[in-house]
Amino acid sequence: MSRVCELTGKGPMTGNNVSHANNKTRRRFLPNLNEVTLMSDALGRSYSLRISAAALRSVDHRGGLDAFLAKAKDAELSDRALKIKREIAKADAPQA
Repeated sequence: MSRVCELTGKGPMTGNNVSHANNKTRRRFLPNLNEVTLMSDALGRSYSLRISAAALRSVDHRGGLDAFLAKAKDAELSDRALKIKREIAKADAPQA
């Protein structure tokens, strides 16, 4: 399982551990990922996603999963999240 947020694309970063003696060794900064279940209002079902804590706050701020995905860039989303976005757009489209 990769350490990448499914909604924002946030992944590991690299940097240095710096000791008191100023020795530098390489390290990784991992994103704070959580397995959460988010409800889609348009589709009436829930989805389990592995997202960062910052992304979860953004979803709450924007008013839910549907609103977040509507404004999200396709390049940042995972394949699963992109599929959900398309399903929501299809459900919201006016029926002719």
